[in-house]
Amino acid sequence: MIVLENLSKRFANTGPAAVDGLSLHIKAGEICVLIGPSGCGKTSSMRMINRMLEPDAGRILVDGHDVMQTDAVTLRRSIGYVIQQVGLFPHMTIAQNIATVPKLLGWDAARINRRVDELLALVKLDPDRYRQRFPRDLSGGQKQRVGVARALAADPPVMLMDEPFGAIDPINRALLQDEFLRILRELGKTIVFVTHDIDEAIRMGTRIAILREGKLVQYDTPERLLARPANTFVEAFVGTDRSLKRLALLSVGAYCQAGAAAWQAPRLPQTAGLRDALSAMLMAGTEEAGIVDAQGLETGRVTLLSIRHAASGE
Repeated sequence: MIVLENLSKRFANTGPAAVDGLSLHIKAGEICVLIGPSGCGKTSSMRMINRMLEPDAGRILVDGHDVMQTDAVTLRRSIGYVIQQVGLFPHMTIAQNIATVPKLLGWDAARINRRVDELLALVKLDPDRYRQRFPRDLSGGQKQRVGVARALAADPPVMLMDEPFGAIDPINRALLQDEFLRILRELGKTIVFVTHDIDEAIRMGTRIAILREGKLVQYDTPERLLARPANTFVEAFVGTDRSLKRLALLSVGAYCQAGAAAWQAPRLPQTAGLRDALSAMLMAGTEEAGIVDAQGLETGRVTLLSIRHAASGE
């Protein structure tokens, strides 16, 4: 869906390039997270996809089309864009904000109204309650929901998200992350997501690109990134607790063993992560946990030994 080929960008005649020969292949339906230290080129790389920045060299293909051969305004209208500051128009109602791109595309009023109500419901904002409100009437989390709804308004196949949850408090950030993961995966969008938070990258991404000084250091799934960091830089960047981070990605169902757990052992749903299982075992003082299906019937157990093997990548 999105291909970056030897992409380069320099902001001054001297000094290193902000983006230096970056090549990435992002498949349809993937959430690709760009992450790295400040100044690594992650935001610059993302902004070249919709030509908010023009590359100095290289090529960008979106669905097989070279973005430099596409009118910049037309391109931007076909790609959803969400930023940390949201950028809602303060003089417009929530409905008018969401309708911005459909209006530019010439949709009729009835179609726009239906789409606005559909998207408000999708991001869990009651259309009757919020349609005629203004951005000043909303909390930060609500504004971010409207920002995502606006980016989805014309049903773009590609979305760019630049630290969209960076200004949200930690509790609401986790809730929003879960909510938008559900929405984006349901809709099958291809996402390029920029963050500086490795925990957010692991939580949100299907693939993670770690950048350093404009160059790609490792491009992998969250699980492989944690299990097999490419070098000492990546190992340090993902953190010393990478084994625990990896356990959060692995479900207990995948490590289910036959047999019932002891009566005093905790019980967990099949979808729970191994990190949750480890925490429950430590709280209960046991070395196993029972696994139950959606009907509450026990299907097997997971043991401390199997969690240790999973944490070590065995």
